[in-house]
Amino acid sequence: MVSRRQLLAAGWSKEEIDGRIRTGRLHRFHPGVYAVGHRLIAKEGWLMAAVLASGSEAVLSLRSAAALWGLRGYSDGAVHVALPRKTASTKQIRRHFSVIPPDERAVKEGIPLTSAARTIFDLASSEDAETIQTMLREAEYLQLWSRLSLPQLLERYPRKRGARKLQLALERLREEPPGRKHSKLEERFAPFLRRHQLPIPCFNDWILLGAKRYRVDCRWPGTNQIVELDGWAGHSSRSAFREDRERDRRLHVAGYSVTHLTWNQLEDEPAQIAADLRVLLGC
Repeated sequence: MVSRRQLLAAGWSKEEIDGRIRTGRLHRFHPGVYAVGHRLIAKEGWLMAAVLASGSEAVLSLRSAAALWGLRGYSDGAVHVALPRKTASTKQIRRHFSVIPPDERAVKEGIPLTSAARTIFDLASSEDAETIQTMLREAEYLQLWSRLSLPQLLERYPRKRGARKLQLALERLREEPPGRKHSKLEERFAPFLRRHQLPIPCFNDWILLGAKRYRVDCRWPGTNQIVELDGWAGHSSRSAFREDRERDRRLHVAGYSVTHLTWNQLEDEPAQIAADLRVLLGC
């Protein structure tokens, strides 16, 4: 992607630019923004085009920045861009007035965007605490360190919308054992346990039995209790089903207690599930 502003700064004349548009070597994407050579544009090209179309001070922000950082999935909606002046949005580009200092900016895949920490802070104003926790955990897993940390951002903007929610998410994260959550069911299980005042396990923990390692969804350190959170996606093949049964058998032989829970059980009988877990965990 390239903008007319960049081409003029590089020494191209208006006639040269217009000539390449006529011959199909530049393809208009947004006003003043062109795809070079062809129209088959990857997702990163769409993001870059939105930034270029918004001016030299614009940066990718909010959900679009979070997607590029790998903190959440891409959406099919408009691309979110922040810039230090008020300007109209379009159907394809949501422009937000926001002054982003240099130490809260970054560049990824050649695209200017808010730093990972600033991105999460900005989203704390609209996302729930559990979503913010998930992004914090993912940022930690991906080692997305910023020049300015989230605690430093909280000191800089103590009254910013979402600050209290972010502080709560950081405190909860410090209380949880390490481990990356791989599914929506795992993300729901931690708040379920907190609601019922049950201890938080290590998620996606590894157990070595003989020469083989087995990954388990939830394990409570200091106990022999393991919980497997079963969704349809996790057992979509016969080989996966066989491997799960082998793992459970080996764990039982080694003295572990394995309990399987489903989304429907957490939804339909939360009190009974909580009571059973309390007995198993000796709480």
